[in-house]
Amino acid sequence: MEPVYKRILLKVSGEALGGEQGYGIDPEVLGRIAEEVKDVIALGTQVAIVIGGGNIFRGIAASVGGMERATADYMGMLATVINAMALQDAIEKTGVPTRVLSAIEMRAVAEPYIRRRAMRHLEKSRVVIFAAGTGNPFFTTDTAAALRAVEIGAEVILKATKVDGVYSADPKKDRGATRLPRLSYIEVLNRGLQIMDATAISLCMDNKLPIVIFDLTRRGNIKRIVLGEPVGSVVTGDDLPPRG
Repeated sequence: MEPVYKRILLKVSGEALGGEQGYGIDPEVLGRIAEEVKDVIALGTQVAIVIGGGNIFRGIAASVGGMERATADYMGMLATVINAMALQDAIEKTGVPTRVLSAIEMRAVAEPYIRRRAMRHLEKSRVVIFAAGTGNPFFTTDTAAALRAVEIGAEVILKATKVDGVYSADPKKDRGATRLPRLSYIEVLNRGLQIMDATAISLCMDNKLPIVIFDLTRRGNIKRIVLGEPVGSVVTGDDLPPRG
């Protein structure tokens, strides 16, 4: 089967790397993500990744506790660099060359983010991990994912979660909750669905960039999405053709 996407951006939350505990870095989760990325690269699809830092430090939580928001956000960005380095190591162990590009310059551990350099890496079938968010406080890593995806010309954002899509209510609390296979950007904003923050959704809407929300814990889901199978929930504009 031929992949339907040539270039994707995978958004992984920091909490996902924490595994069952939700904090720290679980080597088993790293290994599983690395294997999935390797499978997608083998299809000929270019892969970029934006990673969060919530398993190590959450800027918003610290600012609620009294820390200055900008300081807290910069600390959160540094946490994403730690995660990016861990994921780079795991992916390279599978034999796939990987580069970390950081929005905050730290030459000893990562390359500085330069758009053209990122695209060149992708064209050479290297995995590119974007670290340190946008490099600016007050912006989430979800917004960083939307921004980087638009910058590099990704065809879709794959938003990795622990549930298999978007539901009408919390499926863990409401047994009557139903999965919504397809939504529009406006619907997500109007209903206040916590898929990504409003800034990220708006950026995707303005650039007609589809978002697929899927369950990262189910093995092979990333490959299935890249091959065009209907997995999870898709957020698109009403004028875009249905997928899968």
